[in-house]
Amino acid sequence: MPDTVLLRGEELIIIRRNIRQKTLKVCTIVLNCANFFPWFNLSPYICNMKNIFYALFAVCALASCSESYVIQGSSTLSLLEGNKLYLKEIRDRNLKSLDSCDVVHGKFRFSGILDTTLMAAVFMNDQMVLPLVVERGNISIRIEDTQQNKVSGSPLNEVLYSFLDRYNQLRNDLIELSHRESRMLLDGISEDTISAEISREAAIIGQREDSLVTNFVVSNFENVLGPFIFIQMSSSLPQIEHIWSKAPDSFKNQTDVMSFYRHVTSDSERSLHGGDNPGSTSPQDIDDATIQDILNGR
Repeated sequence: MPDTVLLRGEELIIIRRNIRQKTLKVCTIVLNCANFFPWFNLSPYICNMKNIFYALFAVCALASCSESYVIQGSSTLSLLEGNKLYLKEIRDRNLKSLDSCDVVHGKFRFSGILDTTLMAAVFMNDQMVLPLVVERGNISIRIEDTQQNKVSGSPLNEVLYSFLDRYNQLRNDLIELSHRESRMLLDGISEDTISAEISREAAIIGQREDSLVTNFVVSNFENVLGPFIFIQMSSSLPQIEHIWSKAPDSFKNQTDVMSFYRHVTSDSERSLHGGDNPGSTSPQDIDDATIQDILNGR
């Protein structure tokens, strides 16, 4: 179907708002007439009509609960210029397209109707650029060529990117530890001393990383962030089992969460009972491709 026939998010918002306003106006006029003229109540037909308009009024009130969202974005990444970006919801092992736009002079914009808070991501082709929560608020996206991406302007996005900042700092600490190891070798320090010191500090950083991810998931069991981070950033079977033991049924019964948990635990059981399985994936080796397959239901 040609693009010219498709309604974009903003046009849908305007059409929906106009219909709601006109319907409410008609309902108000009829209800005022029914209340102003007593003889209206003498006719059961008019009374029935009045009830119908009350029902229409209620429907319009419920429809007004739906919100619209607008996401403004900017990018300094030359790779994105002139390309199409897609906003996709991540839910129930599927990626559902919500909106798309072109990057022009480093600017882009998504919009649409929002019935509930969504976990989503911005994609270029099949490559995820960054995750975000689609919710009420003035959401803004900043994509930097230094990989310091940021989504702000709404409560859950602030929580998500505050967490990601702390997580990335720990990853940077590990990189710095590798550089430090190289400097120690150049300084002539014995390899045994270097190995003992670097291993000890790497273990401390690893424990901090596990605690950060675990505490974040546990604190966000009841919103869209908990399941997403559980799937994307759990790094070991003990960590997964620990989180699972604390999780409520509302978290465990989500399709993506259950699929991920069964995937890693079943592979672990096969490894324990049947020896090494070339086709299995241990929890420590969960890569982005595997996670994407789980999200896509493969």
